[in-house]
Amino acid sequence: MSAQRPYAALLAKGEDRRQRILAVAQRLLTRHGSRGTTLGRIAREAGVTPAGLLHHFESKEKLLHAVLDARDSYDAENTDAFGDVVTELRKYAERLQHNPELIGMYVVLLAESLAPGAPLHDRFLDRYRFSLHVVAGSIRRGQRDGRYRTDLDPAVKAVEIMAFLNGIETSWLLDPSIPLAEACREYTDSLARRLAAPSGAR
Repeated sequence: MSAQRPYAALLAKGEDRRQRILAVAQRLLTRHGSRGTTLGRIAREAGVTPAGLLHHFESKEKLLHAVLDARDSYDAENTDAFGDVVTELRKYAERLQHNPELIGMYVVLLAESLAPGAPLHDRFLDRYRFSLHVVAGSIRRGQRDGRYRTDLDPAVKAVEIMAFLNGIETSWLLDPSIPLAEACREYTDSLARRLAAPSGAR
């Protein structure tokens, strides 16, 4: 038992260091992007040596994927992929404000990855297409249940919803003083009205 304690403490210390590196990377990437953020600066601000950083993340590319994994995990923990799209959107502004560094990092890396040859382009494209699939699936379930209009194309509506989400994130990062909660609520209320099946149609 006593032999296990130092090992457990060492593992915990290593995980703390890893999470600190990720937090610093998220902050710097939000402000400077991947091109303006070096591993050396991340290590320095995280209080570790470059070798210590490379112990946890073998390369800059691995670190970038790790911070994106953190965003994916955050989304998975705070959203229901099989839930109602309107219900999930009503929680969106709170999610943005709860973890601005994680959201900001994602938006900046996305902007840097629009060109097909960018290192992270395929990952962002796959994630976007998956998000479209999830949103469209939610709308189709609502149509089958009689809650949503059946004369709307779920795939087209999913593109519109994702365009709003990407746009509101970018707008909020550019100007944090915008009425984020109000804008999200107004859009979601409008979307709910447009999706709703006519009375008596169920």
